[in-house]
Amino acid sequence: MRTIHTDQIIKTIRQMCIDANLRLSEDVKGAICGAIQTEKSPLGRQILEQLEENMDIAAAEDIPICQDTGMAVVFLKIGQDLHIEGMNLEDAVNEGIRQGYVDGYLRKSVVRDPLQRENTKDNTPGIIHYEIVPGEQLTITVAPKGFGSENMSRVFMLKPADGIEGVKDAILTAVKDAGPNACPPMVVGVGIGGDFEKCAIMAKQALTRNLNERSEIPYVKEMEEELLKKINGLGIGPGGLGGTTTALAVNINTYPTHIAGLPVAVNICCHVDRHITEVI
Repeated sequence: MRTIHTDQIIKTIRQMCIDANLRLSEDVKGAICGAIQTEKSPLGRQILEQLEENMDIAAAEDIPICQDTGMAVVFLKIGQDLHIEGMNLEDAVNEGIRQGYVDGYLRKSVVRDPLQRENTKDNTPGIIHYEIVPGEQLTITVAPKGFGSENMSRVFMLKPADGIEGVKDAILTAVKDAGPNACPPMVVGVGIGGDFEKCAIMAKQALTRNLNERSEIPYVKEMEEELLKKINGLGIGPGGLGGTTTALAVNINTYPTHIAGLPVAVNICCHVDRHITEVI
């Protein structure tokens, strides 16, 4: 059995929080640069060029890509043969987030109570999802999520009779309702199946998938491609000012569900789709 200390986890998450907020991953950056070449609206193309310039400035000057440096979402895949020593794991993850946001001079956006609204001043606690997997490694994905786009996300508890067309309509409805408020071009994460909370977690996790990768399930892959084409045909465009690039990708995850249900979650992310993964 392999052993790691929480000091290493803290150090890793600290740096991941900083890196994710200063530099977009290559897949997202490539999608934005590629959209410049295909965008048909002159204004839309100008906005995309400004987004590219903003990315370059952020990377060169070590400043956040967006002023909303998000609420830290952390996915942990923990090998069942891995032993973690030191402090409590959840405390260690939050300490890594705290150090990253304080030392990195990132905006602290988390409030201690949802109604009393007192800022914690260090962007903790984060949202942490745990998964036990085979092996002896710890895989960490950090995805800081801004709330302009988060607020535009939806959960639909459809009936099985609504079928695949009902699912497509729900996804398109969520995107139409979001419009310019989600800071397009957006990435659309979708979770289908499971139950109320499972579909939402899948939708959030879908945003961390490489934008160049499609689902391995043939019919889901077809849905992703069809919906991306339909979304880009809505005319919302970059910045919501019109154009042919409303979304950079549609990523769909699925899971078995109950015979009486068809849950669908749509988690929308702005063009700053931050995600970074490290393996310890």
